[in-house]
Amino acid sequence: MEQKQQPNGELEWRINLGDGSSSKTLVPEAGITRRAWQGLKGLIESFLVKKVWRFLKKAWDLGVDDPRIFFHCLKVGIALSIVSLFYYMRPLYDGFGGNAMWAVMTVVVVFENNVGASVCKCLNRICGTSLAGSLAFCVHYLASKSGHKFEPFIVGTSVFLLASVATFSRFIPSVKARFDYGAMIFILTFSLVSLSGYRVDELLDMAHERISTIIVGTSLCILVSMLICPIWAGGELHALINRNMDKLANSLEGCTGEFFKSNGGLGESNKESNEKLLGFKCILASKANEETMAKFALWEPAHGQFNYKHPWKQYLKIGASIRSCAYCLEALNACINSDHKIPESIMKHVSDTCLRVSSNASSVIRELAETIKTMKRSSTIDVLVGEMNSSVQELQEDLKSLPQNETPIIDMIPVLTCVSLLIEIANRVEAIVDAVKELSKLADFGFRDQDKSNQNQSKSDGNIMQEKRRVEETMMALQRV
Repeated sequence: MEQKQQPNGELEWRINLGDGSSSKTLVPEAGITRRAWQGLKGLIESFLVKKVWRFLKKAWDLGVDDPRIFFHCLKVGIALSIVSLFYYMRPLYDGFGGNAMWAVMTVVVVFENNVGASVCKCLNRICGTSLAGSLAFCVHYLASKSGHKFEPFIVGTSVFLLASVATFSRFIPSVKARFDYGAMIFILTFSLVSLSGYRVDELLDMAHERISTIIVGTSLCILVSMLICPIWAGGELHALINRNMDKLANSLEGCTGEFFKSNGGLGESNKESNEKLLGFKCILASKANEETMAKFALWEPAHGQFNYKHPWKQYLKIGASIRSCAYCLEALNACINSDHKIPESIMKHVSDTCLRVSSNASSVIRELAETIKTMKRSSTIDVLVGEMNSSVQELQEDLKSLPQNETPIIDMIPVLTCVSLLIEIANRVEAIVDAVKELSKLADFGFRDQDKSNQNQSKSDGNIMQEKRRVEETMMALQRV
């Protein structure tokens, strides 16, 4: 038996037979352990590679679905690169000193993905910092004049009182909606400046430098967010309300058709309509998003088709009216999977009228969506509402003429529920019509080109009728003479 050292450091055992003609190599146990470790290492590496690849794929899909995320990241990078020049360029650094870091911190904190949010945070930060710095300097001046013995008590008392009052103001709904961030910055700045003034002699210079750098940072954020691929909160709110109306119209037709299809095959449904069936759930979850966008839209300047005093709060009323219809659709969707089988005679009695009510209501909602999308008034909306109300009256008449003696009441409950919900939806659609008309009045919407031509045609027809009446009156007068 021989033992040899291999170049890779492993030991190899070789057995020589008696005749010396053959030998056998024994593999040491260390080689098996090493191969097992290599296999485990390869498994871990492949697992990590798959995880990283999945993460990168999800990030890529997210950027493809919403390219605005990519542009927002670029804008943040551009703003931070520009504000970093206060450190790289000596003249700027000498002008602001070590407080130039406050400009970088301001950009990181206040830069948001839409213009309204950025402007809101920037103005809140400037106002909160300026007010807190001025009050802190006044308190420091009074405390320094009172003597070294009473100075800590005056500073501590002022911090306690102003911090408590500012914190209480954050619970007031009107302040919380628009100035919550400013109140928080006020508390932070006043506390820092007041406490720093107790140990720092040149308080005025320090406060001036910090306020200057904050103004520079906020101004840079506003300019970058407005000039480079701006995302307007008002435009997002406008588009969201329009999408919700389209989803409501599609869900209304889908739920009604699915109800009658599942209870007798009287309605038609396909895969596409089934996908749009549950669109009302997105409407029910959009309240917080609408309120946030409306709050930030109030801070934005005039842009695009929207004036400075555009009635953004009216969009919240429209959204609330849309959600009230979506709640009825949620109840109607619950009736689709009812265990009670409805007799075919009852289904045929009300199916056509119910589908007509659903179609007319959807037409009204789509016309309102077109009005909001184009910001042009529609002259046909009253006609569509009249058709919807007439179909609702027909549905009520059909409901009264149901054969009640031949059918058990429990079998009629799903039909009665569906009919009552459709009638209620029609009433709530009229509330949406009123809200959109109020918006068109407040925002001074114009008329569509087709509507203008119809109005001009009606005016010309009216003028012709008046001329005919005048000619007839003249002829009658001549005959009398």
